[in-house]
Order: sequence, then structure tokens, then C-alpha cells
Amino acid sequence: MKIVLPYAGIVLLVGPSNSGKSTLLKSMIDNKEILSSEVVSSDEFRVLVSNIEFIDWRERPKDEADCLFDEYQNISKEAFSMMDSVIEARCRLNKLTFVDATHLHPDDRKRYRSLARKNHVPIVAIVLDIPLDTLIERDEQRDYSRGKRRIKQQYQVFKREKRFIKKEGYTSTYLLNETNNIELVRRSNPIEIDIKHGIDIIGDIHGCYDEMILVLEKLGYQKNQEGLYIHPNGRKFISIGDIMSRGPQSLKTMLFFLRHVQNDLAYMIDSNHGWKIARWLDGRNVTLNHGDEKVAEDFKQYEEEFGMKRTEEIKCALKEFLLQAPSHYVFTKNGVQTLICTHAGIKDEFIGKQSHDISDFCRYGDTDGFDHTGKPIRKDWFINHKTNTLVVWGHDPKSQPLLINNTINIDQGVVFGGKLTAFRFPEKEFVSIKALKDYSESTDNPLKEWEEKRLAPPNIGKFINGYSVLTEELGEVQIHQDIVKPTIDTISHFTIPIEQLIYIPPTMSPTPNASSLDNYLEHPKEAIDYYRSQGIQTMFAEKKHMGSRAILFLFKNKAAAKKYVGIDTLGVIYTRRGRRFFDVSTEEKLVLKINKDLHDYGYFEKYDTEYLLLDAEIMPWNLKAKELISNQYAHVSENAILDRTKLKEKIEAAVGENNVLKGWLEEYQQKLENAMTFKEVFQKYCWDIGDANQIQIAPFHILAHSNETFFDQSHIWHMEMSRELSKHSSLFVETEYKIINDKASEEEVIKWWEDMTSEGHEGIVIKPEFFISRNKGKLIQPAIKVRGRKYLNIIYGMDYLLPENLVRLKNRNTGKKQKLALREFALGVEGIKRFVNGESIERVHECVLATLAMEMDPVDPRL
Repeated sequence: MKIVLPYAGIVLLVGPSNSGKSTLLKSMIDNKEILSSEVVSSDEFRVLVSNIEFIDWRERPKDEADCLFDEYQNISKEAFSMMDSVIEARCRLNKLTFVDATHLHPDDRKRYRSLARKNHVPIVAIVLDIPLDTLIERDEQRDYSRGKRRIKQQYQVFKREKRFIKKEGYTSTYLLNETNNIELVRRSNPIEIDIKHGIDIIGDIHGCYDEMILVLEKLGYQKNQEGLYIHPNGRKFISIGDIMSRGPQSLKTMLFFLRHVQNDLAYMIDSNHGWKIARWLDGRNVTLNHGDEKVAEDFKQYEEEFGMKRTEEIKCALKEFLLQAPSHYVFTKNGVQTLICTHAGIKDEFIGKQSHDISDFCRYGDTDGFDHTGKPIRKDWFINHKTNTLVVWGHDPKSQPLLINNTINIDQGVVFGGKLTAFRFPEKEFVSIKALKDYSESTDNPLKEWEEKRLAPPNIGKFINGYSVLTEELGEVQIHQDIVKPTIDTISHFTIPIEQLIYIPPTMSPTPNASSLDNYLEHPKEAIDYYRSQGIQTMFAEKKHMGSRAILFLFKNKAAAKKYVGIDTLGVIYTRRGRRFFDVSTEEKLVLKINKDLHDYGYFEKYDTEYLLLDAEIMPWNLKAKELISNQYAHVSENAILDRTKLKEKIEAAVGENNVLKGWLEEYQQKLENAMTFKEVFQKYCWDIGDANQIQIAPFHILAHSNETFFDQSHIWHMEMSRELSKHSSLFVETEYKIINDKASEEEVIKWWEDMTSEGHEGIVIKPEFFISRNKGKLIQPAIKVRGRKYLNIIYGMDYLLPENLVRLKNRNTGKKQKLALREFALGVEGIKRFVNGESIERVHECVLATLAMEMDPVDPRL
């Protein structure tokens, strides 16, 4: 007999003791048809929990027999409890499990059917119908015989139950009267496919046939003589569903996919519209609305042209094609699950499995009833996606591909006048085509609705009691209530409009460890060693300007600003606290000049962008630090110099031959030099500004254009872009930098740092080669600042290098600062990606609010 085994699930062996269940399984293991780990045996679990396989209470006095029977029952109860836990765990992991027990009673079998249904796996029954005489004969030959009476009892139960088993709802039932000549066939998972040469995932097409062809051609597919689109590199394409309805050529699109799937050139997934059309084709009582009626119109026209017979033939073919479409596909790379394609969403525990419940979820997503218009209220299923497997989906039109928690929505509403998007994997590249028109003829356009609501004020109620942000780089970041409330108050009173406040630069940590060198608190060696310990071999060192951090959000024109932020402006310049950097008049002059310079150069046209987002340093330092300089640094330095000069003069007058006073004089000579150094350092970064043209802006990160972010670029690329800007606007200045990739370049950077800091410059920032870097999947510090000995006078005090002070400072703890830097970095990257992807201001604002809130969390400000 031929037995076909599913790729996963439960195989229930049914039969009295001595039916040959264990013998059959052992032969399968010996023939390497199944694995020993796939077999779960009640006998083995009895031994596992009690060291006892069988208790024989026969031939015992009644009181002993009763107690032994109770003991056996307790052992069996514990054994089956543990056994069921193992079986359920294997079901959750989508593994195949053979259950070796008698399963004579209906409740025992029902328990496993429920287990299979709960975990969305198939269940197969293999029923061994062996004659009673054979059962008794085998029992007499085994080590622990069950006894003729017990075998007869089991056989009578089996005869009674046998006729019901086929009706109990197993995926397959096999009735065996002997265990020889069995052919075993193991199926592979039909929805698990190797990507081989690559896969191209196409978003919801909705009958937009012309746009689909344009996307395929842009992806490199070529039409052959049979009219099939084939990629020269052997790639295949897949639709995530809804290939029909609403649009102009539903039938043509369906027939296109039917042919390509039949020729093993493409795949297609089940979807809500596909399921409805399949049932309509099957003659079910289905109401065709929401654009489905256009499919019926296509068939009517087809019948008029080609006749009823041919129409019925393609209806039948398409019905089977749509009904057989799986809820999702699992794509593997080198045997590893790396990509899931589904229509409306999927739960992690559903991946790789198939059931009615899974199909429904994948068709419609996670819903919570209907709104007042009758539309389903969609819940954010992707919040619960916890694995690193990428899920690509559609169903819910967004203006841009939406990347959330390692899921990507590629339904850009082509039928509503948006775009048809394809996602190339494993390259992770987007390819899109603008819709030729809005085909939907609907006033209820989700893209317009999305755009109208994009700039709506955030719901503060979502944040006020604390919240968490799911970031792509660092996972979930928690924001506690006690720091959210004061931050919301600050934003409501002091920052620029939140529509423009899309990014707050992260804080930066010094080296994890203090310098091992005498008379140094910080040194480049510790930063270089940190990155090397994280597997980074090529590093980037840039000069640290002594200015104030600023973000420049610059628009091509006011129309572009209105489009993206809803404000009539050419741009804004703001601080790390989200406040306007300059007064309004100065900002307008600077932004106007930069805008003119960029237009004269043709920047916006060259890079096909409507805005430019820059992370920069603005100098001189006293532009933003006037109060700090006058009230703290200048006051402190003047008083220290005056007091130490007078004390030094008095000691000089009294010193004579007094050795004690000589030591004191040397000490105050050093302290006076420290005070002079303190004054020298902060004054180096201050100069008078006669007009705005004397301001210097040093950009070091080109964060985003209107169509892309630049987090995948190296820091060298960012510096080259900054150099380009400096060539075309006098306000921009270059930043000196060097590359570290061997011992010689490391020594060169250290010498460079020593020379510049000896003159009082602040120091350098050392970064890994690329903007975002990881070690074994874990995000590492994006940048480490290394400040000079002289500069640290104004941070830690003019006498910080005195031995007793330096020893204490070298024990500083930078751990909290490092964690803060990573969290703020991840939040900043997440917020920009959301903005560029066209997400709502609320979604962007939760990242900005989180970063600003974290700045409320007390950390040593000197770090």
C-alpha cells in the first residue's frame, strides 16, 4: 500500500497492542524513510517519567492489583501529558510527528485532532487492522505481555471504533491489515520555494495590465515568441494577490498569470478579491461589488467575442487556478526561510502552514469589525511580527512602500492612480511604475484619504502615558511616562512646527574606556580598538567642528514644502532640541541664499529631489552659546586668571628659600597656565558675526532626498557630497577627514589628532566605514568622539589633568551614554525612513518625541 505523508503534522497510529505499530515505525527508521526524532512513543514516555514501561498486576491479590493499577494509571497520565507537550511543540515548529500509542478511545483521537487544528497542521490516521489470533500470538512472544484478556478487550473496542475513524475528519486515513509491502511517500511543503536566481514580488495589480507589463520590462523580463515573459537570468515573479477587480483589464491579467504559473515562470497568492471571484466562478451566491463587477463585464465581453463554450472553459480553468492559490509562499535562500509573501498579513505562527483560518487571515488581515461606512477596521498585525524573516504584503494601499517591523507593504494603489511597485529579492530594491490614470472611478480613494490625513495632528493620547517605538535597527524602544509629559509640553511651546520636525540628531558617546596613557582622559586608540573588537577593519575619522549641531530641512520651492509639510516655506534650520536655530529674519536670509545657490548649481534637478535633509555643524560656537560663554566660561576664566595671578605674585614675593612655598608656587604657576589654556580654548571658537555670510555650515550627513535615504552609503560618500555642496555655496564648508585601514593610517590619524588638539581644537569623531554597522547582527556605536586634552579643560574644569582629578575621571561610566546614543540613533533613522516613505506625521512624530524625551533622562552632560 502507498502511504502519502504530509510535510508536517501528526501521524496517528491506531490499533490494539501488538498490531505492529512500533515494528512498522522501526522499519521506517531503519530504511531512513523517517527520523527517530519524529517518533513519539507512549511506552518510551512511561519509562522517561517513571523508569517503568509496564506494570503487570495480573496474578496479584486484589488489594495489590488495585494499587498497581492506580500507579500505572498515574504513570500513563504523566507520560501522555509530557508526550502531548512534545507533540504540540513539534506542531508549532511545523514538524512531522508519528504518535505510537493505541488510540482506541474516541477522546484520545479527538485530543490530537484538536491539537492539529489548533496548530494548523494536517493529521493522518494509519489504522492497523490485524486479526485477533495474530495479536494474541505476538503478545505471548513479547517481554512484557499484556495478557490475552486485555488484548481481547482492546480488540473489541477497536472493532467498535473502526467504522467511525474514517468519518472523524482526518486529512487522510489508511487502513492496513499487514505491515509489509508499504510504499512511503513524503511530501515537501508545497508553499516553500527556493529563490534560486531571484524573485520579483509585484504589488496589487487590480487589472492594470499595461502597468504590469511596464513593471516586468523594467525588471528585465523579455517577451518570447509564445508571449511569455522570461527573465534572462532565470528570475521568476510573484503576485501578492488582487490581480483583478476595479481596473480595466482583469480577465486579461488573470489569463496572463494562469499561463505563466502553468509554465512555472511565476507564482500567485490567494487574496480577498481573488477568493470572491473564485467563488463566483464556482456558481456560489456572491455579490459582486467594490470593483468585482468589472470582472463580470470582462467575461461578458469575452463571451460576445469568443462564444459561450470557450468562455466556460476559461471560467473553469480560472476557478481552479484561483481556488488552488495558497495563502502565502515561503521563500528560502540556501535552505533558510528568508522571505514570506502574503496578501494582507500573516501571524508568525502561521508561517509555512495552511488552514482555513490562515487563509482568511492572509486574505483580509487582522480586522476589528467595521466602521460607520461599512469598511473593515484594520488592525496593525505587523506589530506582533517578531522574527527576522521579511514579510512582503499588500492589500492596504499606501502612497510609498511601507517598511514596518521587518514587513514591507508594496501596494501603492496603482488602480487608484498611484504606482505599481515591485520588490526585487534578495537585492531588496524597489521598482515602480506610475499609473497611467486613476481607474477606480471611486470617490473613496484610499491614497487621497491617506494624503489628506498624513499631516493631521498626532493623537497625544497615544503617547502621554508612555509608549514604545518599533525601530528597524534596534527593535522596540520603550519611552517612559515620566519623561514623555514634560517633552510634550516643551514641543507644544518651544519647538518648530512638528510637520518640519522630522529628525533629532542622536547624542554621541566618548570612548567606552578611558585612555590607558598618562595625562590623557580620551585618546583615539581606545575608539579604534573598540571598532576593531566589533569586527570593523575600515574606519573613518573626521575633524570635530567646535560649533552647534543643526538640522537643515531645505525645499526646492514653496510648492514642494506645501506638499510634504503643509507649510509655505523654503526651509528651516533647527537645533538638537528642535528649536529654531536663528531668529526668523536671519533664517530666511540664510535659507534663501542656500536655495539660490542650489538652484544655480542645479542640485534639485541633478538628484531628482524636492527637498534636502542635512545634518550639520554651524559655526561659530558663540552663535548659540553666547549665554554659556558670557555667564560661565568667560566669567570663570577671568576670575580664575585674576585670582591665580594675584596669589602667584604674593607667593613669589614671600618665597625666599622656603621650600614649602616653592612647591606651592610651582603648583599655582601650573594652575595659572591651566586657566590661560581654558580661556584660549573657548575663545578659539568664537568670532564676531558682521553679517550672515560669515556663518559657516559644515554638513557631514546627507540624510535624505524626497525619494530616498542614504543610510546605506559610506561616510566617504557623505563627505564627498558635503564637498560638492561647499563648492557651490559660500555658506558651506568642507570637513577634514582621514581613513583608517591599517597600522600606518592609524598612526597617521593619531598624529593628526595630537597636532590639531595641541592647538586647542576640539578633536575628531571616529566612525565605522558605513553609516549603519553591525557586529553579529547587533547594532554598534555609529560614532565615537575623541576630544583633545586642551579642549577637555572647558568640559571637566581647568584643573582636570591634576593627578588626583584624572584618576577619578578615568573611572567614569559611559555605559548609559552608549545605550542612549544607540537608541536615539535608531529612532532618528526610523523617523526619516517613515517620512521619506510618505507615512503620517504621527508616525514620524513618535520617533522625534521619543528622542527628545530621552534627552530629558539625566546623563552626565560632560560625556
